[in-house]
Amino acid sequence: MVTPHWLRYCPGADEERLRTLLAAKAAWFGQDKKGFLRYRQPAAAVAHLRATSCDFSGDVVRIGSAVDISPVERALLQQSLQAFMPWRKGPFSVFGVEIDAEWRSERKWNRLLPELPDLRGAVVADIGSNNGYYMFRMAAHRPALVLGFEPFVQHYAAFRLLNGFAGQERLCTELLGIEDLGLFNASFDVIFCMGVLYHRPSPLEALKDLLTALKPGGVLLLESQAIPGEESIALFPKKTYAKVPGTWFVPTALCLKNWLERSGFQQVRLFCRHPMSSEEQRRTEWMCFESYQDFIDKHNPSRTIEGYPAPWRVFFKAIKL
Repeated sequence: MVTPHWLRYCPGADEERLRTLLAAKAAWFGQDKKGFLRYRQPAAAVAHLRATSCDFSGDVVRIGSAVDISPVERALLQQSLQAFMPWRKGPFSVFGVEIDAEWRSERKWNRLLPELPDLRGAVVADIGSNNGYYMFRMAAHRPALVLGFEPFVQHYAAFRLLNGFAGQERLCTELLGIEDLGLFNASFDVIFCMGVLYHRPSPLEALKDLLTALKPGGVLLLESQAIPGEESIALFPKKTYAKVPGTWFVPTALCLKNWLERSGFQQVRLFCRHPMSSEEQRRTEWMCFESYQDFIDKHNPSRTIEGYPAPWRVFFKAIKL
């Protein structure tokens, strides 16, 4: 079994169990019967392309420029990128092809920036890393490593495609989820966990796993869906919340703060909260399915389609002492 190069940055990780797990994941991803050729074939068609320059410092993640490729290659690239639709996070510019994703992810990143710890030389985890938009933004801050945890093949394959062009050796994604953090004891200086917690049936166990994976003195930046209110309560939807079936507990900000503190985090601080809107999450030509406007009661925008309080987003910073 091959030992991934990033393991040398995580001396507290359970190397033997991770190697076994990752080998099984690689074999699973290699199976044609799972329909993964849908992503592997388009990626292979443009795998030879390399960006002469990248810029991760602005709102748009820029990988290469239009002059790097021929018109024929550009048409092939456009087809390949469209095979990875829907694009959930962005925006990207890939060799001049502009990808307007469902989420205007630069807005979330700009809310995080004032609270960002020094990432220079840091070992970072991005839980639920999706196509890597935030990982590329982190790369501008010169970390030693950013390891993405992304269990969904579509997003995992999209990152591999993009980073094949960008060639960022400090950025890696594995087919891992938050439930695998127990294999990373005291491994990370900083963990980003954004848009994940409300998808976990046991949010306290997930928070404890996050705590375990941080080094002493490590920082957690957590962003979550929430409901408005000043009480320490959480909504448990009957079937779906805003049409999403995989939503379990949606807390108020105070409830999430209590969860963090009771899980063992210190210096827990809410630094941003805002209502969700169709300005930030919406349909585009790169994500042509239902989006936020379809999840909300058209006659009462303060309620979801199911009649629950409409979602907010909350941002916390917490420390492991």
